[in-house]
Amino acid sequence: MLNHQSQFKTVRTTVAIPEDLMKRTQHFVEHGTVPNRNALIVAALEQFVKELERQEIDRQFDLMAEDEAYQTLNEKIAEGFSESDWEALEKGEGHAPG
Repeated sequence: MLNHQSQFKTVRTTVAIPEDLMKRTQHFVEHGTVPNRNALIVAALEQFVKELERQEIDRQFDLMAEDEAYQTLNEKIAEGFSESDWEALEKGEGHAPG
């Protein structure tokens, strides 16, 4: 059951929601799927914002893939760890380092 209001400080606001969407949400409120329409709206908004944040992270990674300075730095870091990476691989496969 969703009840975000008691967990966080809330701010009252007003939104205009299409009539059809309001009617569709009523089913879930009446059948106890959600405690009230506000809880449903908060949960939906949270999920939507998390998806937007995930998309933003993906966009940042896409930019990093095209950033020559980042790629150069990443290659230098990888080179710096190449010996220890190789030793860890050998150890994991049961071989003595060296």
